[in-house]
Amino acid sequence: MSWIYLSLGILAAAGTFLFIGVLIYDLSQNKHTILHNFPVVGHFRYMLEKIGPELRQYIVTDNDEERPFSRDQRTWIYASAKQQNNYFGFGTDNDLERTSNYLILKQSAFPKSVPLPNTAEYDDNHTLNCAKTLGGWRNRKKAFIPESAIYVSAMSYGSLGSAAVESINSGCGIAGALQNTGEGGISRYHLNGGDLILQLGTGYFGARNMDGSFCLKKLVDTVEKHPSVRAIEVKLSQGAKPGLGGHLPAAKVTGEIARARGIPEGKACISPSSHSTFSDVDSMLDFIEMLADETGLPVGIKSAVGEMKFWEELARQCDQSGRAPDFISIDGGEGGTGSAPQAFADHVSMPFKLGFTRVRSAFEEECMEDKIVFLGTGKVGFPIEAAFAFALGCDMVGVAREALLSIGCIQAQRCHTGHCPAGITTHNKWLMAGLDPTLKSARLANYITSLRYDVIKLAASAGLEHPSQLTKEHFEILDDQFGSRCASQVFC
Repeated sequence: MSWIYLSLGILAAAGTFLFIGVLIYDLSQNKHTILHNFPVVGHFRYMLEKIGPELRQYIVTDNDEERPFSRDQRTWIYASAKQQNNYFGFGTDNDLERTSNYLILKQSAFPKSVPLPNTAEYDDNHTLNCAKTLGGWRNRKKAFIPESAIYVSAMSYGSLGSAAVESINSGCGIAGALQNTGEGGISRYHLNGGDLILQLGTGYFGARNMDGSFCLKKLVDTVEKHPSVRAIEVKLSQGAKPGLGGHLPAAKVTGEIARARGIPEGKACISPSSHSTFSDVDSMLDFIEMLADETGLPVGIKSAVGEMKFWEELARQCDQSGRAPDFISIDGGEGGTGSAPQAFADHVSMPFKLGFTRVRSAFEEECMEDKIVFLGTGKVGFPIEAAFAFALGCDMVGVAREALLSIGCIQAQRCHTGHCPAGITTHNKWLMAGLDPTLKSARLANYITSLRYDVIKLAASAGLEHPSQLTKEHFEILDDQFGSRCASQVFC
């Protein structure tokens, strides 16, 4: 019996050494955030992910059932970000004949050629310029053509931790894409190579007086101090919680966040639901023109879509007065946020495709659609969704949660708790320590370039040189009754 006890002792010792070795390795590496933040036990996540398809096939859900992003969607982002094989085998697992509102791109009999790797024409950055000049129609002093029609949409420092913001900005610099700061102002983590769209929310963070009112001088000083700011976006609302101001709990208002926002440290930061500098379309247009005149930058607005009277009046006044936002960013009701009441997230504001179509139609009626740059956000960070956004009339496509997935988000849906296991939507130093900005910035850049490449290939398959040439006529929408309609009939 003694040899049995001896063997068990040896196995126990070996197990202990193995445990300690794995623990040390996990804590010392920064390649995998989950393993760093949750050593040893984090391996079970990857083991379950490895056999996930088999488990889901017989026990749980299929590849397209999970929400807000399906397993197939997340797998494509993870593979693209890591420069792994992002192809899928054995054909589609979607049930095309029993799925409503299913998008089909109608390919051309004579598609365009896409340059192949190892050829002189091949561009491994997959450059995709915006087809319009931002600020061109109003001749802004600092008008420019964005070199990437894909950009990272608004997520503020505060809702995201410092490591996540730094990763995104640095990744945008590598990919040549713009990053929207979100309404939280500019921090030092926004200054790592990526150009910025500075967002002004109702709290005017980074450009406010002590009483919360807007301060033009501080805005001008900020723009002059940071030449990486290429445009200003006045946020009216966002898709996940329109009609509500942002809310950052006191525990999240650290010293750095307080300095970036110009607010007291350690006190809850609650933004008003509407702007104090304007109260109607006319005064809003005056505010936009003032910002553009004082800074020289293109100035636009961001909003979710609810009642249409505002948009119809805006289009009419733009046409008649010559005052206009240089760009309009439409956020869909399916868009994400770090925290929102369920009723607002589920039931307030139009989904992107419907809302965007209605707004652009209002400007088409006034013949203004070619003078303004249209941006779209809200679950459009996948090749077919981005291509369809271009077909609806978007000139640029914004990604947000998809960008977070590329830097390690596992869709734990704990953003509102401050305990994000991936170290992204948290300020917990332990959790953030596993998110290496050097590695994650490269992964974000890989995702953006992969998205651009696939959108370019989709446009080429339709016989086009640029995704901006896509129209609703290029898409068919299947129903679950063995029928379909051209997208131009659905979104008219």
